[in-house]
Amino acid sequence: MALSLFVGPPAKGQAEIRGKVMAKVTHEFDLYGKHYKLETGELAKQATGECLVSCGDSTVNVTVVVSKERKNYDFFPLTVDYIEKMYAVGRIPGGYLKREARPSEKATLTARMIDRPIRPSFPDGFRNEVQIVAMPLVADQVNSVDTICIMGASAALTVGGVPFEGPLAGVRIGRDVETGEFIVNPTYEERDNSDLDLELGGSATFISMLEAGAKEISEEDMLAAMAFGQEAIAAFCEEEKKFFQKCIEVNGPFPVREYELDEPVPEVHERVFAHFDEMSAALKDADKQSRMGKVEDLKEAIRAEFTEDEQLKWDRAIPVELKSLEKHAMRKMVVETGERVDGRTATEVRPLMVKPDYLPLVHGSGLFQRGQTQVLSVATLGMLNEWQRLDTIEPVDGKRYIHHYNFPPFCTGETGRMGSPKRREIGHGNLAERALLPVIPSEEDFPYTIRVVSEVMESNGSSSMASTCGSTLALMDAGVPLKRPVSGVAMGLIQEEGKTVVLTDIQGLEDFLGDMDFKVTGTTKGITAMQMDNKATGLTPEILRSALMQAHEGRMFILDAMLDAIPAPRESTKDCAPQIISLQIPTDKIREVIGSGGKVIRGIQEDTGATIDIQEDGTVFIAGTNGAGDAAAERIKAIVKVPEVGEEYTGRVVGIQPFGAFVELLPGKDGLLHISRVAQGRVDKVEDVLNIGDEVKVRVLEVDEKGKISLDRIDKPEAPAGSGKPSEGESHGRRHSDGERRPRRRPGDNGGEKRQPRRHHDA
Repeated sequence: MALSLFVGPPAKGQAEIRGKVMAKVTHEFDLYGKHYKLETGELAKQATGECLVSCGDSTVNVTVVVSKERKNYDFFPLTVDYIEKMYAVGRIPGGYLKREARPSEKATLTARMIDRPIRPSFPDGFRNEVQIVAMPLVADQVNSVDTICIMGASAALTVGGVPFEGPLAGVRIGRDVETGEFIVNPTYEERDNSDLDLELGGSATFISMLEAGAKEISEEDMLAAMAFGQEAIAAFCEEEKKFFQKCIEVNGPFPVREYELDEPVPEVHERVFAHFDEMSAALKDADKQSRMGKVEDLKEAIRAEFTEDEQLKWDRAIPVELKSLEKHAMRKMVVETGERVDGRTATEVRPLMVKPDYLPLVHGSGLFQRGQTQVLSVATLGMLNEWQRLDTIEPVDGKRYIHHYNFPPFCTGETGRMGSPKRREIGHGNLAERALLPVIPSEEDFPYTIRVVSEVMESNGSSSMASTCGSTLALMDAGVPLKRPVSGVAMGLIQEEGKTVVLTDIQGLEDFLGDMDFKVTGTTKGITAMQMDNKATGLTPEILRSALMQAHEGRMFILDAMLDAIPAPRESTKDCAPQIISLQIPTDKIREVIGSGGKVIRGIQEDTGATIDIQEDGTVFIAGTNGAGDAAAERIKAIVKVPEVGEEYTGRVVGIQPFGAFVELLPGKDGLLHISRVAQGRVDKVEDVLNIGDEVKVRVLEVDEKGKISLDRIDKPEAPAGSGKPSEGESHGRRHSDGERRPRRRPGDNGGEKRQPRRHHDA
């Protein structure tokens, strides 16, 4: 069925204007202390819609293209791409090709952030392909470019005549830790001084997307921040309306386009919904695979009631109604009976299994299971130089705490491709990472890079929250001194027949067919992270409050079970984990520790098996197992140590000269033991008393300003007999190479002949 959807104020004689030369329209405004600009009509004129959106000098071009033909899908084919361009920050991309390659994790997360409020705003049954491309052109390193993309996408959709429930906008809310004031779209500097990073997307009246990281903020403070963010979104939506009015005044009404929508077929609806009671009975099974089997068998039986011609005629309507039947049967069961498909009440958490220290030899591990969702998390500790370097347009270098989330196909009993992470995996990993980041100790207190990998072994909803709990177990098992342990729970919402029920610990079916997926993580002190996707327009502050308070109860219940299994982090890391020692050496000693061509440091690492990293400021990090770190540390301490007067050493003779012996006190550090101090009595040759390789106890006599060390021998032996005594006649003269003895010169003796005094020449 074809349906015309009009966007913007209707106007008499409104006509298609694709291809019409559009005049440039700009709208500038100030909100919450920052300057913004919306612009269209100059760039990307062959796209369905385009908008250039700016905050400060940070500028993003957002384009929308809608396919002309409807696709035979049973879902809405929306694609959102966020393409980072390194020229936006004046950098040349790394790598051999010197061009942008696969999106960074930040780019993927930003694309998801744009997608989530936009997707539910399209009408049901819309099946034309839609692609939104957000391309940052300038990133001024002061104002972030991510949240303004939602406003840019909303504007591009509107000016392109695309049907959706707009306008929409996105904001980031921070909170000044000193004043407690909320900040809209804080600068990077303001974000550094904030205990909240809350991203919201939605319309002037409701929030459809939420993403948050927080430093243990209370539920009340989070609700206040969300209310403030909703007001800010409404203010931006008003500015969009002013922009659209300018566009209409300059270029006329927005285009009218016709799009074919999937519309309900009453006959199909009646025949499918005649099996409502059967679907309700099939859904009442706590086992996911069994329930899915019953539901699919029923759907096939219903489908078989239609003739082949009817199935061809209603090839799109039948699957839609079958899904609708399952959805409404599940939802009605909850709101009418208070009972869920697995028999739980609305506030009940599924059975838990908590097992820390699950794997041998790894640095830390934890198995967390909730119902039929099971996650194995494994922690690995490494040197600080193993931190993840980020190649992005954001003004960040990298991170030392890394969380990766893997969702293999076998966890749902399916086959599929294994390989690089999908957007969902990146998003869930980022959520778990945000959840634990506020409680990770500083590198001064715990000088390690920390990586946690969460492997989803079994999934039936809330796997991201299971990964948060499993990661907490793994970190505590690894001996990471977390400030406080973290747990998480996923909340759901059912709004049906005028009734509202908030669900604790939702499973997959309740997420898929429900109105909200609201994930909350935190400690006993407060919230550390949140994520919400909302499909319901009637999400009131009262419902949000109820969801947050119910989530708090669920989090604490789960946390108690975790602490029963592991009450506190290990007091020290495991033997299999590297012991990391930090030293501070003078910067002028770095060269000595490294050695020519790295010879010295390489030798220490080969001899001890430790890994050494030296910073420019003289900080040295040493990692090793089974005492390797201690051995390497002692070697480095010995190299940089400056012997002091009075200190005693047992050294080794490494060189002999006529005037004395060189004794190695410390690696690479020698002192001179003068010939007069090698023994008691006069010694003619050092070799009469010492040889290379001999050990000798010495005391430091002097260290001059150039670092030269003079030594004295402790417990000097007697000089060997005959050593140091002149031979016959030697007292009266010296024996020269020709064998003749010549008399010693006396004072004033010039060698026999009288020599003339030197002449002083004039300059």
